[in-house]
Amino acid sequence: MAPQVQAGTSYPAADPGFAALPVSDLLSSAEDLIARIRLCFGIDRNSFDSDVQPLLHRYAAYVHLLPATADNYFSAPGGLLRLGLEVAFFSLQGTDAHIFSGRSTISVRRQLEPRWRQATFIGGLCCELHRVLSHVIVTDAGGDEWPAYLTPLADWLAMRGADRYFVRWRPNAIESRGLGVFALPHVVPTTTLQFLNDDNAIIVPHLLASVGGTPVYRDHNVLDSLVRRSLALVIDRNLQANADRYGAPQFGSHLERYLVDALRRLAISHSGWVPNREKSRVWFGREGLFLLWPQSAGDVQALLEADQLPGIPKAPETVLELLLAAGVFERQDSEHVTWTIQPPEVKTPLEAVKLASAAILFAGVDAPPPPLEARLVCRPGDPLPARPKPPTVPAAPPGTQLSLIAPAAPSDVPEGSAAEPPRHERVTPTPPSPAPIQPSPEPPPPPAPVAPPPEFKLNAPLRLNPAVRDALAAVVQTLNGPGASAAACAVSNGLFIPLRELERRGIQPALAMRALSDVRMLVHQDRSRPPTVSHDFGGDMTVGLVIDPRCVDGFDLAAFALPE
Repeated sequence: MAPQVQAGTSYPAADPGFAALPVSDLLSSAEDLIARIRLCFGIDRNSFDSDVQPLLHRYAAYVHLLPATADNYFSAPGGLLRLGLEVAFFSLQGTDAHIFSGRSTISVRRQLEPRWRQATFIGGLCCELHRVLSHVIVTDAGGDEWPAYLTPLADWLAMRGADRYFVRWRPNAIESRGLGVFALPHVVPTTTLQFLNDDNAIIVPHLLASVGGTPVYRDHNVLDSLVRRSLALVIDRNLQANADRYGAPQFGSHLERYLVDALRRLAISHSGWVPNREKSRVWFGREGLFLLWPQSAGDVQALLEADQLPGIPKAPETVLELLLAAGVFERQDSEHVTWTIQPPEVKTPLEAVKLASAAILFAGVDAPPPPLEARLVCRPGDPLPARPKPPTVPAAPPGTQLSLIAPAAPSDVPEGSAAEPPRHERVTPTPPSPAPIQPSPEPPPPPAPVAPPPEFKLNAPLRLNPAVRDALAAVVQTLNGPGASAAACAVSNGLFIPLRELERRGIQPALAMRALSDVRMLVHQDRSRPPTVSHDFGGDMTVGLVIDPRCVDGFDLAAFALPE
């Protein structure tokens, strides 16, 4: 029997939508975080209200209550607003420990520092702005769609007089971070961009590169590094906090961008990632682009650990699963995830992964390398490529004595013919005397043993700051690899370490100089001046520190002008 429905009973719609709240109410819900942002800027309230508050108001008006994702991190109403504010706060906080425009003079850096700080804040605020254009469709109650390229969501709702709006998620949406550049004018006014561009030509390009997800060639984008690190931290914290309330979250689904970015950075900067070179990780042929596995996973993990990104998987199997699920890698078949390749001049087959497209790795401005003509892939069950074998000499039967004199050719004239004298007139020839046996030459003396190359290792005092010790040890360890990957170089009075290599490993120059001075590891000629020196490193004049060579095992101290 069907249940009776009482008269007057109403049921809510399947999708209640989102309320068209005023922007002031949206910002009031995040007042605690905005207060922390105001404190981190370190400016008076009037300056904050005139320079920063308009950015927050315009960002809230554009994203309103939109979630950041459908069912993953920051998926609640207002999730995209909260995500932007948190990443902006942590990015701004990170600027206190980094040096921007490191090649400029101190006076220029002091002048540009407020602009760098504001640009980094904007980059964190707008880091996920592209999702509004690529992932969601917003409609009002009548079904009309919000033109996200033309106007902020709050302004559109006010023009339509709508009190609620509804969100649909695009199926199989592709992350296109470049779209964030088109939404940026709705958040950042042109006057702010002009302020950031005054007296320099680098801040705005670095900001746009960070928002659009494009690399900056021939320069290190410190702004983007801070934003990426802060975004990973914020997402990881949100997933951990919401695991109990929303069940098992999709851990790792946000890491695709970092893993792909690491692949591209290695292809640009790592000598072992030059395609089709001896001992390379990358092989490009007619069948596609392949990365040796798990060797490539180790390089990616080391690079991202140096970036101090939280939540990066440790196991190559996990990295492989994430990039397979994201469509970055391609399976060989239903039973085999990895591929077997045999590059030229390699004796044994190698395990590798195949990228779905070569453009994933070769996404820069340079043309991709030409593919190899030889076949790379060894399918399961295929015979390995035949290789020529040296000719073999058949063994003689046991007891057979080999003659050193070639046998005489048989005579073509038969016995008893006219050309041959009668048997009684024949003269028996005297057999030739055997050739003297030459003594075998003395074997050459064995070559002198080649001394193995020295292994460099940090030998620092125990009271050195542990964080500085770990960073220095990592820099010194690069001296044991290929020369192009070395993060330091020997000079006449010690080991020169660029400041940027310490920054890449999370150590600020001020902290490093103080810690190294305390244990007397710095080579410092003039105590009345800073210990930094400029030296040619990789073709560029680079600012860095010189470490006492006695603190590095493996150096021949006789080659240095040792300090007292």
